[in-house]
Amino acid sequence: MATWKTLLLQDSASPLMEQLSFFHDHTLMILVIITVLVGQLMITLFFNKFIHRYLLEGQLIEIVWTIMPAVTLVFIALPSLRLIYILDEVNNPMITIKAIGHQWYWSYEYSDFKSVTFDSYMIPTNELKPYNFRLLDVDNRVVIPFETHIRIIATAADVIHSWTVPALGVKIDATPGRLNQVGFLANRSGLFYGQCSEICGANHSFMPIVIESISPKYFIKWISNMAEA
Repeated sequence: MATWKTLLLQDSASPLMEQLSFFHDHTLMILVIITVLVGQLMITLFFNKFIHRYLLEGQLIEIVWTIMPAVTLVFIALPSLRLIYILDEVNNPMITIKAIGHQWYWSYEYSDFKSVTFDSYMIPTNELKPYNFRLLDVDNRVVIPFETHIRIIATAADVIHSWTVPALGVKIDATPGRLNQVGFLANRSGLFYGQCSEICGANHSFMPIVIESISPKYFIKWISNMAEA
């Protein structure tokens, strides 16, 4: 979960988010190098009264600053394209969960298990327990088993929403009349928080998402109790 002192990305809880973090660090390193080089050049020009012996009618420097940006873009584009294809793949999911966005709450359907369905509302501030997080906790969490391929099918009943869980590297639009899907795998147990990331109306900020990742053994017990209820 992100806190007030979080400067970078959240700790990854899935292989997808690990790859996103690696790409972020790779791109950040390139940007730092460019910033340092350009900053050094500007400072040198400033203290030399904007006169530089290598910049006055220098064809070599013009060739360099034409070729280097193209090479830099290649080093950014190749891992970016690879990552796009990885994020788009859904390989043989073991569990399919349908997420339906409403103004302003989420509905979930576990259609693989006797159509287990429930709504997930944000817990109001006056009903929070000491262990709950304000504006982030919900009354019914999405429970999944860890180390299991999960497929989320997202849609909406009214306006466009976006089902987003940063720690899992998942962000998918929920569009009325359309089914979008995304796959992920949680590699550890825990609670992972997300929110609707599409401006969907007055209470857009009050429809959070909570993923509870547990062992497959306890997941079977949970889904059995939900099916009986």
